[in-house]
Amino acid sequence: MVLLSGPNMGGNELKYVTDCLETGWVSSVGAYVDQFEKMSAAFAGTKYAVATSSGTTALHTCLIMLGVNANDLVIAPNITFIASINSIKYTGASPILIDANPHDWQMDLDLLEQFLNEQTFVRDGVCFHTSGKRIPVIMPVHVLGNMCDMDRLLQLAEKFCITVLEDSTEALGSYYKSKHAGSFGLMGTFSYNGNKIITTGGGGMIITNDESLAKRAKHLTTQAKSDPFEYMHDDIGYNYRLVNVAAAMGVAQMEQLPSFLEKKKQIIQFYKEELKEVGDITFQRVSIDVNPNWWLPTIRTSKQKELLKALNDEKLQSRPFWVPMNQLSMFSNDIFYNHTNQSDDIYKHCLSIPCSTNITELEMKRVTDTIKQCFN
Repeated sequence: MVLLSGPNMGGNELKYVTDCLETGWVSSVGAYVDQFEKMSAAFAGTKYAVATSSGTTALHTCLIMLGVNANDLVIAPNITFIASINSIKYTGASPILIDANPHDWQMDLDLLEQFLNEQTFVRDGVCFHTSGKRIPVIMPVHVLGNMCDMDRLLQLAEKFCITVLEDSTEALGSYYKSKHAGSFGLMGTFSYNGNKIITTGGGGMIITNDESLAKRAKHLTTQAKSDPFEYMHDDIGYNYRLVNVAAAMGVAQMEQLPSFLEKKKQIIQFYKEELKEVGDITFQRVSIDVNPNWWLPTIRTSKQKELLKALNDEKLQSRPFWVPMNQLSMFSNDIFYNHTNQSDDIYKHCLSIPCSTNITELEMKRVTDTIKQCFN
């Protein structure tokens, strides 16, 4: 089986994890957690980073710190992995789902601007929906490591007094105008699930330039314990911390991140060259201002179902796009702002193809040959 996006453990992972085991520092305290946080902040160009147990818990923690609660609304894209929207629901709030741009598959900023102009108002520095509900946060998701026009998004957020929380869980190593994903908003998040560019098995990170938010994030994710000796707690806390043994993997993976990013670029270049003018295949459009990490190469074609079957029959693991959030029963009653429902069209025509950072050229050739056979 050629995996869709498997982990690449070719560095010091075993060495660092063994160090944790031999010294006994395997749980929530240890030098690797601190080192992983410092490496992450330095790479993203932010002052602070706080490690969490997953990208989802990172998002949930950020929403809590931003005061999102029941009866609030949070703006988010309709095309995303479900964790983005679940984290909103955890707070008791509901999403406003904005349809996707048909070209880059990010949140459609024309639709966003139209929605804000038509269905919101600002009073005393707070944005409200016409229903009277507060809209404190917008959560752009950098889908597949691509990014929208962040200048425009930030301008809209400022105009309508909405805080930007970036879901950068797929965008480690992506840049907009040479600035790293996750560093534009008040806070950003990463994910280290097994299918991401680097992995800790499961894990996440909060990045920010705000020292008080970083300290509060660390406090909340470690059960809000306020005394180093007594079991005194001063808030509702969460067991959202990343353990040292997982952080040890993260440190080893961060050491290899530049080479992983370079391999991702080689993979997408190979696929684009091999599949050029093959049938009706197109790729995600990328703005000249964006340097994406190409986390998960994904193609768009009318032969989605045929290709998925052919590739997986050949043990070339490929997957359809996420079901749009408005089509899931849990979110079907939430606001979905669209004109032509591009999310559904993207969902019905896109598939992701094998792209692990240790994939060989021969394996990629098997992928493209299988795809070509479907069109011939």
